[in-house]
Amino acid sequence: MSLPCGGGKQREEELKQHGWIRQFVTDEPRLSEAVELYKSIGYEVCLEQASFDEVNQVCKNCLPADCVRYKTIYIRRKV
Repeated sequence: MSLPCGGGKQREEELKQHGWIRQFVTDEPRLSEAVELYKSIGYEVCLEQASFDEVNQVCKNCLPADCVRYKTIYIRRKV
């Protein structure tokens, strides 16, 4: 069961239907670095609030309230 932070599987499926490809979950400063890199090589970037389940995989010590600082990066080629 996911805690209420992030869009969950339904949102992920919606993004996939629109051509978005999930990359990884991170927080600052790596978040800004990754966004800048993907944009510089020609991708659109979509940031989604990470679910607690995703954050928990990244950091076993994170508190559920801390998940707001983590984002899931999705990319797709610019059209």
